[in-house]
Amino acid sequence: MTRDQARESARDVLEIIPLVMHTVAAELRAAGELPAPAHFGLLSVLSERPRMLTELAALHGVSLPTMSSSISAMAERGWVRRAAPEKDRRVAMIEVTATGRAALDRVARCAEAHLAEVLAPLDVLSRRRLQGGLGVLRKVFTRSSSGVTARGPRRSPRER
Repeated sequence: MTRDQARESARDVLEIIPLVMHTVAAELRAAGELPAPAHFGLLSVLSERPRMLTELAALHGVSLPTMSSSISAMAERGWVRRAAPEKDRRVAMIEVTATGRAALDRVARCAEAHLAEVLAPLDVLSRRRLQGGLGVLRKVFTRSSSGVTARGPRRSPRER
């Protein structure tokens, strides 16, 4: 692929992904499953392993006060809790609760069902092309980060 073709593909990816996420978010809002979209990204990250507030803020590119506010809102919903490790009680680790995992699973199922409905009308050839393209993206992005994304290894909603 030439550099110009790579840039064109990059523009396409950057245009399409927000369209997909917008339609999913709109469906989740309509189903009453999306009180705060950013919270589900945080829940997904935290479902992999507990993290410190500073790490979460850095991963999401926000300030500590902004992240602290999000974590407090999620704690009020019962989705996360702050836990202090034995070796250093001054450090708070944020971990997802069973309620948070259930919310994340419910949203993932709703999003998956909506996307399945949107994609169902595709003919066999279009579906194969889509699957091929998604396979290429998965391979490129897992290889470019040695099998680990900025947020950790990717797992399907069923593996969480």
